[in-house]
Amino acid sequence: MAEHKLLLAHTDDPQHKTVAGYVANGGYRAWRKVLTSMTRDEVITEVKASGLRGRGGAGFPTGLKWSFVPKDSPKPRYLVCNADESEPGTCKDRVLLECDPQAVIEGMAIAAFSIGSHLAFNYIRGEFDYPIEVFEKAVEDAYDNGHLGKNIYGTGYDLDVVTHTGGGAYICGEETALLQSLAGHRGMSQMKPPFPAVEGLYGCPTVVNNVETLAVVPHLINNGGEWYKTFGTEKSAGTKLFSLTGHINSPGNYELEMGTSLRYLIEEMGGGIPEGRKIKAIIPGGASCPFMTADQIDTPLDYEAIADAGSMLGSGACIILDERTDIVWATYKLIKFFKHESCGKCTPCREGTKWLTQLVERILNGEGEESDIDKIDNICHNILGRTICPLGDAAAMPVISVIQRFRQDFVDRIKAKDVLPMEQFSFN
Repeated sequence: MAEHKLLLAHTDDPQHKTVAGYVANGGYRAWRKVLTSMTRDEVITEVKASGLRGRGGAGFPTGLKWSFVPKDSPKPRYLVCNADESEPGTCKDRVLLECDPQAVIEGMAIAAFSIGSHLAFNYIRGEFDYPIEVFEKAVEDAYDNGHLGKNIYGTGYDLDVVTHTGGGAYICGEETALLQSLAGHRGMSQMKPPFPAVEGLYGCPTVVNNVETLAVVPHLINNGGEWYKTFGTEKSAGTKLFSLTGHINSPGNYELEMGTSLRYLIEEMGGGIPEGRKIKAIIPGGASCPFMTADQIDTPLDYEAIADAGSMLGSGACIILDERTDIVWATYKLIKFFKHESCGKCTPCREGTKWLTQLVERILNGEGEESDIDKIDNICHNILGRTICPLGDAAAMPVISVIQRFRQDFVDRIKAKDVLPMEQFSFN
């Protein structure tokens, strides 16, 4: 298993973002096939057969999610593309929006048809000025060429796609907070059940899928679910985009078959660590994932193997920290981010992230005590599993892993009583 370009096959071609270029490369063939020769149930069955799991972080089976939409509901149904890419270290969806927007639109259209929706939204991170510009032009071109709008391909099926820009809140990457924001309310997570597939946007059945997830769908329809399962592993099928950042010679987005080793991503694709330095820690799936250690570099990149290693595949944002890294400082930067992004609805998250920030900051200022380490761990375990949405868990899990795997770094930092300048810990 190694690099296999499916989603990134044409991203270097500037014409591919246009309708003409996309069609020349086989685009909209799947959409036409769906509208002219497939039923909604047949589309869902094909996606289920592929084993495709959501690429936003949770890894939930995509076809199963679509099947949860009640067929007998008299309410309108909505399809929402989650393009609020806010996980630190993640930049894969931005590339698809900029370089392959028509594939995202085609995937949205197929997903919308499968759940009986006639209105789809793309909720895009508000800071993505250029991706928003490119995507809106792509939607306009799709309308002009008959791929969206009324009576598409003469089949009688109508579909509109609306672009909605978010305010840049990390919490709106969580689907219920996203739907609140999309409806014009403050972006705050809601209790589940009811799940969005039953009661989502405007109280109507809604499916929310990640950009990468939807961009895969046309390939599944064109080639079949069984074909997709020939890539990856039995439980983690297909390819995955990985955003490789941190202390690495060649940072960037790479597409690998699921099950390829971390070592291959870091050494073969990323060119290894600058100046031959050693790895100290690896964050495999974005800032909300537990840290891994250098001796776990041969772990396969799939949902099950990364979970067995004590972390999560998440969004696929692989952050490399080399031996120079002050782990206490890195922990502080992470927890400060989650404190800032907490919506404040749940007390454990709102107050816990504040206390964690204060404790780690105290250590960095040379005022910490060894008892602070256990206080940090205790606070994390009192956040974990006690919030409405996963942001509290996202703040706690990396810190718990750091205390477990790098406790001595905290002890040494506390004993040294050093106050070190923050700028020395850049990723340059």
